[in-house]
Amino acid sequence: MKKLLLSLTFVLLTLASVRAQEGPPGVRSSTDYAPGTTESRNNGFGVKGGWNISNVHGDNKNTLSNRDNLNNFMAGIYAQFALNNKFSVQPEFLYSRKGYRLNKATLSADSTVRLDYLQIPVLLVYNFLDNVSVHVGPQVSLLANINRDLSISAAGLHSLDYGVVGGLEARIGPARLGARYDLGLAKIYKTSILPAGNKVYNQTLQVYLGLGFSQ
Repeated sequence: MKKLLLSLTFVLLTLASVRAQEGPPGVRSSTDYAPGTTESRNNGFGVKGGWNISNVHGDNKNTLSNRDNLNNFMAGIYAQFALNNKFSVQPEFLYSRKGYRLNKATLSADSTVRLDYLQIPVLLVYNFLDNVSVHVGPQVSLLANINRDLSISAAGLHSLDYGVVGGLEARIGPARLGARYDLGLAKIYKTSILPAGNKVYNQTLQVYLGLGFSQ
């Protein structure tokens, strides 16, 4: 997962560099304001969708033996509010599928644990290049659905999750290409479910494509 994140970071920086050198004249960058106004490309809203590569971390993760990453989707909307020509605040509302897979060779039941969350990250955005930005901030999530014939409580899962998010995003015209790491800080399971302890948390790498509309 770390190697993939480093590779995506290199791709984002390369795309942004090409865009800065070859972009059409007269197109404002993310750090520009229209003369005499407070209008900025850092004000606006948009939609995004992408791919999750999820698993778990924590002291008791080895209780869930033979784990593998779960690949699934995320999608949602966002708004962005400029503070100045470098910084902005970006709240988002996302539907995100997380979880993990277990080795079917050792199980007779469904080997996929899928957790569907409604996520609200609130991110501080810093444009360190004209069209490349760092995103970092807290996130709160509500577990909305699981792939089990049980209620969330009966399955021994906590319905509330929270954590931190960090990543990079590049703009290419109205499109946004980004990658971020989503680190959960709330326990997934209640104490009674895992015999060796319940210190197991979500972790997800997200890769997404968005479409933004400046105000």
